[in-house]
Amino acid sequence: MDHHVVPATGSSGVDIAALLLRLVLLLSTAFLAGTGVLRPLVDKVPRRLLIVVGLLGGVSAVSAVVSAFVVDLNVFALAVHVVLAATIPVLIRWPSAGRWASIALIVLVVLETSLGRSGVDFAVDTVYVVGTALWFGVTVLSAGVPADRWRSTTFRLGPLALTIGGLLAVAGAVQLVQSGLGFDRRLYESLFGVALLAIVLVPIVVAVLAGILLGDKDSGRVYRFGAAGVAVGFLAWSALAAIPQPPALPVPGVPLLADAVAGGARIPVLLSPQRPGRNLVHFPASAGDDLSAGVPGGLITKAVARPGAEGSWAEVELPPGRSELVVTKGTAETKVDVDAGDAAGPSIADADAPECASAALGGVIAGRRDVLASCPADALSSEDSGSLVKLVEFLAGRKPAAITLVGDASPRGVAAAKLVRDTAARTGLAVREDPGADTALVVVSGWAGGYTAMSRAAESQRLKPTHQYGLYLAPWLLNGPIVNAVASSSLPLRFDPRDQLAVGYAVAVGNSFGGESPTLGGFRSWLGDQWRSANGDVQIFAAAQVNAMPMYPNEPHAIGMVMNRDYAGQWVPDGTIVPISAVLR
Repeated sequence: MDHHVVPATGSSGVDIAALLLRLVLLLSTAFLAGTGVLRPLVDKVPRRLLIVVGLLGGVSAVSAVVSAFVVDLNVFALAVHVVLAATIPVLIRWPSAGRWASIALIVLVVLETSLGRSGVDFAVDTVYVVGTALWFGVTVLSAGVPADRWRSTTFRLGPLALTIGGLLAVAGAVQLVQSGLGFDRRLYESLFGVALLAIVLVPIVVAVLAGILLGDKDSGRVYRFGAAGVAVGFLAWSALAAIPQPPALPVPGVPLLADAVAGGARIPVLLSPQRPGRNLVHFPASAGDDLSAGVPGGLITKAVARPGAEGSWAEVELPPGRSELVVTKGTAETKVDVDAGDAAGPSIADADAPECASAALGGVIAGRRDVLASCPADALSSEDSGSLVKLVEFLAGRKPAAITLVGDASPRGVAAAKLVRDTAARTGLAVREDPGADTALVVVSGWAGGYTAMSRAAESQRLKPTHQYGLYLAPWLLNGPIVNAVASSSLPLRFDPRDQLAVGYAVAVGNSFGGESPTLGGFRSWLGDQWRSANGDVQIFAAAQVNAMPMYPNEPHAIGMVMNRDYAGQWVPDGTIVPISAVLR
């Protein structure tokens, strides 16, 4: 049975009903189990104490049963919990039997709350459950049994208070370190952080007070005074699993990936480069229309489509330092914390900004927080240079009348166009700017230019025979809106988009950013240093909008056959990409 661990969904909200039920269940169970464990230390208990134990058992059992109607849980664990909670009040008259039943209940709670957690987390949970249960047990027994009816034992109540308080404080400190929050403002600005502070600080206060009160003849008073504090720390620990952890603080210069919630809808947001001045805000297509972004008191800009890029994009002017990004969807509005810092950001051409943001997104979802210092269009990589050379040599073997070349003014576009011309001259191919029937189109521009070139080629081919030797794109133009602008296009690639690694990235970016399609720049950033080892030999791949096995919507198909073309992990939305050449040596 899991004790209502509500997964963090990106929303700042908490399931209040499930959280309250979790707190009641764990608190009553801790009081019940602790009393049962320490019952052998006292003589015959009075009737009023038996009634209290009976009430605790009833609350614990009923709360566990109600859990079945609130969250998914393990039925067997639920049954064991209910049986133990109902049995301990009966066995309280027989100390040894009651102790073993109580120990079993504590073990069950530890296992339930620590399921799937690491060894350190398991140790912290064990300390909190056992420590608070013992404290609560002494509290209940000392309140109902006079001091002279405690049996003589080496189990000294006074020093035990200091020990438990110290252990809880250490466990809380470990929990704080494990959380990854550090000592930043999230500790006091988020509910998760406040709960962590309570876990650490309350046991320290309790331990100090226990040390002050240890001189009192009645050691039980230490526990009665500290019970409220220990309960607060225990409730904070219990609630921690149900409170969404706050996102990492924004870092100046590192593109920010966040979830905004407006009008009850979750909206993934990508802000880049997160520097003072012009920034680009990107929303995935799944976020819908009617989206805008801006800064408080400033211009709110409507998010619009960009040529060659998915989703919608809005420009915002960020001030230096910490501020907020306003995101609106219709009439609903929300805010996202940002931090642009004081340093100037990289110079990014407007046409290349979406590709730059998409490349940065790959690193962000891989967990790297690298400052955005350059963009893919700033230079022609050695891998892409080699791919273009092999592409031109491949076309030379097909002997078109000429290559129609489309480039742009970016450093990468200029270098790529020169490389294509030089290679074409070496292989005896003519290069010209105007289209023709017996030519092959080669596009080495950025996303915007690539989308325009493909759209014009599609229109030209519709009107008359044009580029009969094919439409070829530079590797970085492998992007859904560009390749889907025509029925079919080809690219020289050093990886197979159908391989496990490429599909893994496609799934990761789709899951992290509202179904966004993969891009080559994002794939390289996602792989990081692994990119060079993932590079293979160059092959020509064809991307096409095809359904290889068209079927009617209600037509039965074989078991396991995927008929929906829009499944996760695709590089070409509603299409396919396959190799059409051998390895180009």
